[in-house]
Amino acid sequence: MKRGWIGSFVMLIFALGLQAQTAGKSSSEAKKSSDSESKQSSDLVFNPDQVVITNHTATINNKQVSYRAVTGTMPVWDEKGKTMAGVFFVYYERTDIKDKSTRPLTISFNGGPGTASVWMHIGYTGPVLLNIDDEGYPIQPYGYKANPYSVLDATDILYVDPVNTGFSRIVGDTPKDRFFGVNADIKYLADWVTGFVNRYDRWASPKFLIGESYGTTRVSGLVLELQQAHWMYINGVILVSPTSLGIERGPATGAALLLPYYAATAWYHQKLPKDLQQKDLNAVLPEVETFTMDALIPAINKGHSLSDVEREKIAAQIARYTGLSKEIVLQNNLTISTQLFWKELLRAEGYTIGRLDSRYRGIDKRDAGMSPDFNAELTAWLHAFTPPINMYIKKELNYTSDFQYNMFGPVYPWDHENNQTGENLRRAMAINPYLHVLVQSGYYDGACDYFNAKYNLWQMDPAGKFKDRMHWEGYRSGHMMYLRKEDLKESTEHLRQFIKQATPLPGTPAKY
Repeated sequence: MKRGWIGSFVMLIFALGLQAQTAGKSSSEAKKSSDSESKQSSDLVFNPDQVVITNHTATINNKQVSYRAVTGTMPVWDEKGKTMAGVFFVYYERTDIKDKSTRPLTISFNGGPGTASVWMHIGYTGPVLLNIDDEGYPIQPYGYKANPYSVLDATDILYVDPVNTGFSRIVGDTPKDRFFGVNADIKYLADWVTGFVNRYDRWASPKFLIGESYGTTRVSGLVLELQQAHWMYINGVILVSPTSLGIERGPATGAALLLPYYAATAWYHQKLPKDLQQKDLNAVLPEVETFTMDALIPAINKGHSLSDVEREKIAAQIARYTGLSKEIVLQNNLTISTQLFWKELLRAEGYTIGRLDSRYRGIDKRDAGMSPDFNAELTAWLHAFTPPINMYIKKELNYTSDFQYNMFGPVYPWDHENNQTGENLRRAMAINPYLHVLVQSGYYDGACDYFNAKYNLWQMDPAGKFKDRMHWEGYRSGHMMYLRKEDLKESTEHLRQFIKQATPLPGTPAKY
């Protein structure tokens, strides 16, 4: 995800906390309080290199699976071998399979930037699931349960929390720009992953990278860095709700590509005309996608040279596909911002809709306005995820720390310059004939929408030479499509199939 919403959210929380701490105090009292808190924080001792090992069994995909969990930290070293940071990780390895040379290893990252690997860890691929209902909404009591759909039957899994997320922390006075930027992030994590593979003897294993949201930016760059700087060749890259990967759209194309997401969301909330609403979603979307590429992008590019008749016709079609009025479409020059859409679609009912998952509804102080007061889905997810990850790490993995587990950590300012990660992934595929890509998208994701994910693949491979190694799957939920039970079952099976497909048979040469 781009810097906007995560950065704003983190800064808002920081600002609210600081305001609460200093309200009613003189400046000197506030300084004493701050000094005291800094002293207390510095008294905590961070060990960048320690692990705890536990053993477990689970029933996954109707099979009994024995595995061990290695939980802890491993250092990030600089060029001189000095420790710069400790990266927290959880590594699940089956113990009933002795030959690791054929056992896949999947390395998992989430996004932000600045968020821990918690989301896919206890919501998607790991051996336990947080307590939520079948559609993904929070329920109490908080807790977790066995995940019968985990992919641990098919692959060992390494969950990585980048620096300042989870329990990962900087050591000493290491400059933050060693970590907090598109390319700095890729470089140190490639070093760290190589160190992990060395330490845990996984060089022979087929390897996969999976990233969600900004994690897709991360792994798209990481795959090339691992191949070129560390000579570690990857079998598959899985992009869950991908970002734009640094691929330029331009204002007209960028605005137009959102229309299929708007149509999917309007269909979910039953705001489309009757003839469209009575169709299945998968029957509606191809029509909208064709209109987007063949009519809308050219129309927006024409600007004021578009005739009044054409403008009215295009506006009527946009209104038909979005559930908004033609007047609003015309007032906004045929381009509807996501903020306006999230505010406008259910305005008459007194609700807003979520950004990352537009099935969620929120309530604003005022129905007027051009954007929602808050992200309805994110508050629900933080509500659902934070207690169980803290409970699980301590109770089941036996790892304790006095540090806070950072669901979102302080990683700003983040350097977004020179983001060439889409091109990096293309180059990695060209270099490595073994490398396959799987994209998983939720139709109701308004931050990393499904049609832009398709557009990434088209632009990465304009000649179609990698078609047989690129795969896209869509689901009837949002950014974290796996929170919906039906999508969890389907998406994990897609992962198993992909891992099997991207793991070559013994003796298969890597050549064109």
